[in-house]
Amino acid sequence: MSSSPVLYLNIRQITEIHHKEVLLKDVADLRCTDPELESKCRCLKIKKIRKDKPKRYIESIMPILEKLQTLDSSMQISSLGEADFIIDYQPPKNPELLWQWIKTIFVCGICFSGAAFAIMTFNNDVNVTSVFREIYLLVMGQEADGATALELSYSVGLALGILIFFNHFAKWKMNSDPTPLEVEMRLYEENISKTLIQNDERKEQDIDAH
Repeated sequence: MSSSPVLYLNIRQITEIHHKEVLLKDVADLRCTDPELESKCRCLKIKKIRKDKPKRYIESIMPILEKLQTLDSSMQISSLGEADFIIDYQPPKNPELLWQWIKTIFVCGICFSGAAFAIMTFNNDVNVTSVFREIYLLVMGQEADGATALELSYSVGLALGILIFFNHFAKWKMNSDPTPLEVEMRLYEENISKTLIQNDERKEQDIDAH
């Protein structure tokens, strides 16, 4: 007597899709004790997107489990992933390299200007120039005449400190750890996904947040 096949299903929280026919393999990782059944599960159609515009669809695992049971009623399903997940549909389009470069340069300019302004206002608030003059006077015994090694070392150290902290310069990284910016971006994406799912649940239950 053969045992019932077991399917391990790991649905990702959010998946970007560029085609309208969404299959189970597009949004989940699958493993099954029956290779032939696993192939059928992978090709199971779970959604058909009708509108040709970017949109995020909130989906539940329950309809997927029902469809999987129709393939083999004796199959045991072990869900290891999300109960609710997001399909982020983005229609296929030709890459706009010029527009991408314009946006990249604009964002870099904003970040550079904002960081420079923040550093200048901080230095002005704590009066770094006066502190350097006092240090120079205490060490050298005379007042500084213009810029000194203190200002130079401070400027170089500030730039090196930023590069070391963010751990990323062009394609070069000090180690394989994610950078602070990458961590914050992943946290932001995770919070966005959770909020979309929770808002969808509230709409279904006629609950509104004020």
